[in-house]
Amino acid sequence: MKIMIKISNIKLPINYNDSDIVKSICKKAKINADVIRSFTLLKRSLDARHKNDIKYILSVKVELNTDEKAVFNHAKSNEISEYFEEKYNFFKAENKDKKVVVVGSGPAGLFCAYTLIKCGIKPLIIERGEKIEERVKSVNNFFENGVLNTKSNIQFGEGGAGTFSDGKLNTGIKDKRIKLVLETFVSFGAPKEILYEQKPHIGTDILRKVIINFRNYIEKNGGKFLFNTQFTDFCADKGKIKSITVLRGNTSEKIECDYLILAIGHSARDTFYSLYDNKLNLQQKPFAVGVRIEHKQELINKIQFGNEYKNPHLPVADYKTAVHLPNGRSVYTFCMCPGGYVVAAASEQNRVVVNGMSNYKRDNENANSALLVNVLPQDFNSDFALAGVEFQRKIEEKAFNISKNYSAPCQTVGSFVFGNNTISNITPTYKPSVTHCDLGKIFPEFITNSLKQGILLIDKKLKGFADENAILTAPETRSSSPVRIVRNAEFMSDDIFGIFPCGEGAGYAGGITSAAVDGIKVAEAVIKA
Repeated sequence: MKIMIKISNIKLPINYNDSDIVKSICKKAKINADVIRSFTLLKRSLDARHKNDIKYILSVKVELNTDEKAVFNHAKSNEISEYFEEKYNFFKAENKDKKVVVVGSGPAGLFCAYTLIKCGIKPLIIERGEKIEERVKSVNNFFENGVLNTKSNIQFGEGGAGTFSDGKLNTGIKDKRIKLVLETFVSFGAPKEILYEQKPHIGTDILRKVIINFRNYIEKNGGKFLFNTQFTDFCADKGKIKSITVLRGNTSEKIECDYLILAIGHSARDTFYSLYDNKLNLQQKPFAVGVRIEHKQELINKIQFGNEYKNPHLPVADYKTAVHLPNGRSVYTFCMCPGGYVVAAASEQNRVVVNGMSNYKRDNENANSALLVNVLPQDFNSDFALAGVEFQRKIEEKAFNISKNYSAPCQTVGSFVFGNNTISNITPTYKPSVTHCDLGKIFPEFITNSLKQGILLIDKKLKGFADENAILTAPETRSSSPVRIVRNAEFMSDDIFGIFPCGEGAGYAGGITSAAVDGIKVAEAVIKA
């Protein structure tokens, strides 16, 4: 009989190899190497708190060629425990003939559909945007020529908004389904290291291929996609969902359904209004607004790694930080993209929005991150459920009116914070173009002042963050949904039986992994319903 053990807090130099891991296992468990059958990385993180002694911290699963459980007593360490493999068990749907429609093919919608498929239900997935192959062309046309496709862009289309990001999978939630999400991504072509890296990422270039494999699996197993098809309305009878209306080209169609999953994404503003008009319970929720701050990646490497910043065994550096201001606001970094690009993320005509994106190798010259200020419902001065949407729109319209096109407003930190006429040595990566201006012209005063204070406070944590050459590109308004579509403990709307709000757009997730987990939970709820 063989046993599995878990050993944590293995500290190794950044140039470690497998033999170093084996030696550490033997030392911690006080066993000989010939007892080790195999080992597998469970978690790996980089500890760069001490710049002259940067280390990797590992947790490993070890299979032993022994049934000698006394190894635990012998080692006398709380860093060693018996390991039990957790496996997600899919439910089996009793009524597989129910008509289930999933609106949206972002991570919430895809993982909801995938889980339904695994449980025996064959859903229909409605997506207003294009499949990824065509979507990439539309996005590139916007970058290069400023021609916006309002139906298919960085916000809308197969894979959701996260497809044009860094493909970051780290999350603050704790849930047993996270392992299923990561393993599913790997099965569809994501790098295997996402299973153990503390900050896993896929990269937008690889994620696009993964999404295609995702689609192929769902279609092969009975699911169906309708791309270029926009959900516009629903019909209920006696408090229960009966059908939805969709727009395909210029043609309106009705589709019958027993269950409707609304995985619509945080930018489906017209859908929010449609749901509001249909008396579905929508509520204001907090979100955040700010800019993309862009540095030289080499500077970020120096800040984080000190004199080791050129060490080939180190990855490109990232950061994540937050500060609290005297005015009660918070300023924080979000969706940091090492070696990445600031990208045009508009989805509506005559409005400018920015976001960040990295490829898997993260090998561009610049690093960028969202730098955000928290926005609260009381900032809207309105009880209207969609006041947050209008708050975002007003900022985006002001940004567009600076140049009367999709050129993004841009300002150096030297100019914005210190009032200097800084000529930056950083080339902005945003396309189609940037327009240098005073960012105070597009933001409410509390956001402008909070950003200025926040940059200076963050510089005390990350010395060099307030580099005068750093570029601020604005506005970042779509970090999360400004709306919550209210659901009950069964994940269903109390207003209409059979409607399941889902994912980030519905206000129940924040990022690829948490949205995917929510999609799985909603699929489970549909099966139980």
